[in-house]
Amino acid sequence: MSIHKTQAHCMLRKLFQPAKAIALLPAQQVKKLYPQRRLRMFLVAYIGYFTYYFGRSSFDVSKQYITTLTADQLGLIGAALGVAYGLSKFLMGNISDRSNAKIFLATGLFISGILNLLLPSCLSAGVTVMFVIMFINGWVQGMGWPPCARIMTHWFSDKERGTKMGIWNTAHNVGAGVLAIGVVPLGILLFKDNWHGLFYLAGILCILIAILIIIFGADTPQSVGLPAIEDYSHDYPPESCDKTKANREKELSAKDIFFKYVLNNPWIWTIAIANAFVYCSRYGLLSWSTYYLVQVKHMSKTTGLLGFALFELPAIPGTILIGWLTDRVFNGRRAPMSVICMVLFIAVLFIYWQSGTPWVLLLSLSLMGVLIYGPVALIGILALDLVPKKAAGTAAGFTGLFGYFLGTVGAQAVIGIIATYYGWDEVFIFLISASVIATILLALCWNLHNRKEHH
Repeated sequence: MSIHKTQAHCMLRKLFQPAKAIALLPAQQVKKLYPQRRLRMFLVAYIGYFTYYFGRSSFDVSKQYITTLTADQLGLIGAALGVAYGLSKFLMGNISDRSNAKIFLATGLFISGILNLLLPSCLSAGVTVMFVIMFINGWVQGMGWPPCARIMTHWFSDKERGTKMGIWNTAHNVGAGVLAIGVVPLGILLFKDNWHGLFYLAGILCILIAILIIIFGADTPQSVGLPAIEDYSHDYPPESCDKTKANREKELSAKDIFFKYVLNNPWIWTIAIANAFVYCSRYGLLSWSTYYLVQVKHMSKTTGLLGFALFELPAIPGTILIGWLTDRVFNGRRAPMSVICMVLFIAVLFIYWQSGTPWVLLLSLSLMGVLIYGPVALIGILALDLVPKKAAGTAAGFTGLFGYFLGTVGAQAVIGIIATYYGWDEVFIFLISASVIATILLALCWNLHNRKEHH
């Protein structure tokens, strides 16, 4: 038995290990191929990640159809995904830093697709079974962000990171928005007006995109005969991260990544804790938007789906602009824009709480989506800014651990309990309190990663 286990372990290590560097291509070919490969890898990360959202948010948009479970039960099931996702994003993030990005990205997406195909048959099995299924789904969902961080830090340089990551972060919004207004109605239609079809179509799409990632993806530039991004762009990160070319390209041990660059960095801890409260506000609104609009405000199911989409889609241009501003106006500092966004978010959240007018509720959701996804994106970017690129997945995973393990539990289970036993006014007091704490913590990071001080 031990021999078989050892063989299986070796096979897995070989499957996931980083792709080896090959001989550098001639300069003329590098000049021609590098832009093409960068675009391809951006699309692999972008399309791959927004498809992850089909597998992740399918349960959230199904809440309005489920009448056999109470709000606290729905919240508990939803929290299972958040807890598992947070743990996985951190632990699998460390493995991702030492793995082939395309294999890692595709594997999690493929398994999530299979689980979505199974979910409808598990809905009647009870809360415990659903909790287990959602926990497993959350774990494999944690395999999405870290390899994308590896791709973005290896294919895009430090000076363009805010802009490119700002664009990439809109994959969150595209995935959730397309799920609500495209995958859900199409899935229901294709499967003869059965809402289980939303899970089936989401699962099928996850599996198909996973296969395409394997076909068209790659790992690092060196694995396809191209130079490191720093040498190609002549843009080198601040001295505090990568002091020499040898250090930049050296694969780090798990111990070094964890203890030298992540766990011993007090600023990583600060933004991770801030992320918990940001995610609490984000998912507190998003995951309950259809339920709140339909069950509490007595709007139609179509309006509920529209609210979910309006929280996501307008954030696409907003997140791109916010990322660009941190590069061009704030010299690489991510915290100032985050604080501005959070202050405005709190103001709109108060309006959303107090209003009973449909168009005001939908407009408020749209504005809050733009404002909350700014800090969501910028905290992730700042985590990458503060560590070497070989530790990017772990740093992003650590902030995600706090965001999902603590923030999503608050957004799902805690809000479900508060809504069931106390009421929705208390829910909004909880959300505003979380937002205020996040704003204060982000303000402490005001001058981190100021490129002007390094050049």
